Amino acid sequence: MPRTATTPSAAPTAGGRSRAPKLTTSLGAAGALVGLALLVVIAAAWHMTQGTSSTGIGELIGMLSGNGPADAEGVTTRDVLLGSRLPRAAAGILVGIALGVAGALFQSLARNALASPDTLAVTAGSYFAVTAVAAFGLAIPLWASGGVAFVGGLLAAALVLGIAGGAGASTTRLILAGTATALALQAGTSTLLILFAEETTSLFAWGSGSLSQLGLENAQRCAPVVVVATVLAILLSRRLDLLGLGDDAAAVLGVPIRATRASGILIAVVLTATAVTLAGPIGFVGLCAPVITRLTARVVPVLHKHVVMIPAAGLVGALVVIVADAVLRAIIGADAAIAVPTGVTTTLLGAVVLVLLARRIRDSGPTRQPRAARTSIHGIRRTVIATVVLAVLVVGSALVGLLAGERWLLTGDIALWLQNNAAPVIAHALDGRAPRVAAALLAGAALALAGTFVQASARNPLAEPGILGITGGAGLGAVIIVTLVSGGGVVAMTAAAIGGALIAFALVYTLSWRGGMNTDRLVLIGIGLWYGFTALTTFILVRANPWDTPAIFTWLSGSTYGRGWAEVLPVGIALVAAIPLAVVWRRELDLLSLDDDTPRLVGVARERVRFAVLITAAVLAALSVSAVGVVGFVGLVAPHAARALVGGRHARVAPVAMMLGALLLVVADTLGRTIIAPAQIPAGLIVAIIGAPYFVYLLARSRA
Repeated sequence: MPRTATTPSAAPTAGGRSRAPKLTTSLGAAGALVGLALLVVIAAAWHMTQGTSSTGIGELIGMLSGNGPADAEGVTTRDVLLGSRLPRAAAGILVGIALGVAGALFQSLARNALASPDTLAVTAGSYFAVTAVAAFGLAIPLWASGGVAFVGGLLAAALVLGIAGGAGASTTRLILAGTATALALQAGTSTLLILFAEETTSLFAWGSGSLSQLGLENAQRCAPVVVVATVLAILLSRRLDLLGLGDDAAAVLGVPIRATRASGILIAVVLTATAVTLAGPIGFVGLCAPVITRLTARVVPVLHKHVVMIPAAGLVGALVVIVADAVLRAIIGADAAIAVPTGVTTTLLGAVVLVLLARRIRDSGPTRQPRAARTSIHGIRRTVIATVVLAVLVVGSALVGLLAGERWLLTGDIALWLQNNAAPVIAHALDGRAPRVAAALLAGAALALAGTFVQASARNPLAEPGILGITGGAGLGAVIIVTLVSGGGVVAMTAAAIGGALIAFALVYTLSWRGGMNTDRLVLIGIGLWYGFTALTTFILVRANPWDTPAIFTWLSGSTYGRGWAEVLPVGIALVAAIPLAVVWRRELDLLSLDDDTPRLVGVARERVRFAVLITAAVLAALSVSAVGVVGFVGLVAPHAARALVGGRHARVAPVAMMLGALLLVVADTLGRTIIAPAQIPAGLIVAIIGAPYFVYLLARSRA
């Protein structure tokens, strides 16, 4: 191509005026970063005035001229600063920077606002490794515990990369593989916490992260890694800017797509694993910090450029961690704050900030148009075959669910039971199993249908009922009744869970509405409130009787234990009402899953239909909570599996997804009742453990 044209910025002008825009941009970038750095310094100074001793800002300033006054035990201000407060502040800053930069890399590489350091299951792998070591009584020195977390995180990331087909795999595939692996590892961790309650009592709190440090040694070892990795991330800035245009456009402009993804992912993994090693799995910061930075870019446009946005996200992450920790210690006191995991406060603060910013600003920059999972259209013959096979499997699994348990029965026993002629011991067994099987069938179908509705409405392959805050609100309501209300039984807990779920959805939808419904805003606010409710649940649990935690945790993990027909009936009624709506809305769901403009062009009342679809999903999920507790994964995996089997048309996806959800939950419940009988594993944990490999199989089949 003839070199006859130049860009405006490169064109020579008199007096060197072509450099003025670049100089202005550089000054704006420097000003933004310096301003954020000053905020971090101020926040860190305030943070160091909070502690269990009486040392305040005056004593800390006075220390600059000496060691400062000593207390009755001879402890000087310098001892307090260097032994406790400075290490805690340094850990908070390093963890915030590491997670903020890692989150910025993940979201830019994936072009998805849901991407975070948890995408590659690094946090989940670290938590699982440490829990396994504690549960099985493996003796390791104290200094090696951080190494266990580091190795667990790296192995989890390697597993996800292998499942997805390498770091050069498509971003959607990478996120889905990471999500499935993370859920499976979290389920494994929860199972160990329940089965080995005595050995792992303290790990429930550690699982939310802690900034408590014994000195500066750990921070000093991690600081060089964080600095070098951040610099390497900044060096990828130009490539990441071009990737925001799309893979094809970036490739035309000379960006090596696979190498860029591989480099960015490895840098993010190292940063996340370092943060976990230093302070445990502190969640949400890696999601919140880059989103806040991108949302702020509307006010400070220079933040759109990755060379500024990456370090800015790190500084915002440090600010979130430090301010959250200091605010908690200032409100409830340093002594009481010791028992509260740092991750709880960072999550609460980050959730509030994220919701406020998402309310004010309409989009999230480069993540505004997340890529959807690939789907195809299959023939009617394949749909019929899949439907018939699944129907047979659902009926067969329900039959096995009735027969299986601590004592196996025969099909003749079921026939006698139906005729009221069974022996008392058999009648007693089936009276307990039948409502459990029915609860799993109906709740699984309801969760799958709710997930189908949510994914179509939000146009995001990672969306599920939890994105509406439903599961978080349900868990919080139930935990409040169990831990804070004396005499609260199963009925009260179930009612509180349903009420909490519906209130949570009402909050999410109300806060998301601003002259219309923007799916990005809905997703971001839903995530914020979901994590906020979960943090409050953790806060209540860690301050409650630790010996009550396993029982509550079992319900939060999803279980049909003790369920009767009273809990099953509402779910059945909701399904009877929702299935005809799914048939009526089949065309609207297809249109909503495309974009915001197409429904309007063809005459569909977009906002009214979306509200009706989402409120139906919320009711289905909330009533499912009453039947099986808080069960995740079904609403995520069943719609994906259905699309892989029968294509993307919702007239086919909805019924197939419902049968897949019912099958998955019934099989999980049966396995949970029989594997280690008479002890039981919650069905929700089994769902994740057996559902994740199947989800991985679907990803492998669809590999290009």
